[in-house]
Amino acid sequence: MAASCTELRLDLLPSDPLLHILFYLDFRDLVHCSYVSRRLNELSKHNPLWKPLCSKHWLLTDVDRLQSGVSWYYLFRQYYKDLGRYIQYYPVLKRAWDQLKSFLQQRCPRMISSLKEGATEVELNNIESQIGCRLPDDYRCSYRIHNGQKLVIPGLMGSMSLSNHYRSEVLLDVETAAGGFQQRKGMRRCLPLTFCFHTGLSQYMALQPAEGRRMFESFYPCPDQTAQDPSAIDMFITGSCFLEWFTTYVHNVVTGEYPIIRDQIFRYVHDKSCVASTGDITVSVSTSFLPELSSVHPPHFFFTYRIRIEMSNSASPEATCQLDSRYWKITTSDGNVEEVQGPGVVGEYPVMTPGKVHEYASCTTFSTPSEYMEGHYTFHRLAKKEEVFQVAIPRFHMVCPPFREPVVRTQKTVTNHTARFDHDDDGECYDGDGDDFGNLRGINMAALEGAWCPRHI
Repeated sequence: MAASCTELRLDLLPSDPLLHILFYLDFRDLVHCSYVSRRLNELSKHNPLWKPLCSKHWLLTDVDRLQSGVSWYYLFRQYYKDLGRYIQYYPVLKRAWDQLKSFLQQRCPRMISSLKEGATEVELNNIESQIGCRLPDDYRCSYRIHNGQKLVIPGLMGSMSLSNHYRSEVLLDVETAAGGFQQRKGMRRCLPLTFCFHTGLSQYMALQPAEGRRMFESFYPCPDQTAQDPSAIDMFITGSCFLEWFTTYVHNVVTGEYPIIRDQIFRYVHDKSCVASTGDITVSVSTSFLPELSSVHPPHFFFTYRIRIEMSNSASPEATCQLDSRYWKITTSDGNVEEVQGPGVVGEYPVMTPGKVHEYASCTTFSTPSEYMEGHYTFHRLAKKEEVFQVAIPRFHMVCPPFREPVVRTQKTVTNHTARFDHDDDGECYDGDGDDFGNLRGINMAALEGAWCPRHI
């Protein structure tokens, strides 16, 4: 007796289990399903399927859909028509921009007004025609959200102040960046990302892999002062692509890695383990590398560090004390050790009272790209001057960014690394509380239509 066969027909299946399956698919899979049958073509337009996709790819909310006056499906289509080529970058960059603006609104509100509206596709295409190079999609995507910053101070991409040296980097709009596009030997096909009015310093992005650079990486140029060929330009690398470069910076800002000082973002890096407490006094250190004052050839790496000394609020008034001197132990990467002692800190002898914070900045140079320092301060009690004690300064490391030599350079790298140090003579001090679907590759989306200070320590 022959077994009976029941043909399983898709159009006879109930909608609910089919929709349940479709909920697990991304938009590309929904498009592919729409080719299978009329039934799936209709189900693939089911509005609730597209709500999580709108949230995932475009960061859209119920409020955005209500304001648009269209369904989730058509809202996704609208965004894809405009920004579909950037779908892999958009949610990451849009979230970074939103986080940055939210942070700035609270901590540096005047920077918000300096942000420019996003550029259009036509404007970006025109820039590519002007410079004769393709802009990477992650860069274009970010500039669709915000076309950089107005040429104002302070710059969005961070500041640095030390004695008479000041740097503040503006995030260039694409038109200004195109005006600074480099064609000269040594910097060919490089587009500036930032600019500082005071130092002339810029970070650049390589639009082509030329002269030792890698495609789309960002860097600070550093002329080789020992080479006769002016096109011998070393590079301090700051990112492998625009996405990494920008999102890493934003992360450091919004997580508090970079401190806010006088309504500006200062690019000091603080290692959370770099804190030492002695009795009622806590010392913490943050550091920063200054590429504009550094060079690879000859090896000269300039760092600044900011030290925060704080006395606990719970300390008794009798614990009031004054800093008399400092001691430093400096260890180079080749194992050499040097000890330095001197009075005060940057010419100051701060008095510490309960709850008081004293911060100051100083600097040092090395001939090796990484070193560390540690030491202590000597204090005396004001109420009992003969009571002298030491307060530990935690070990902190100073490491310059990775650097690369240009291909034109034929000289050998200098390998004799010795560090030189001067004593404190000046610095910055602070007292207070520290205060279109159709564009989808491989898919026919129509289916769904049916000057600086010397080294000092």
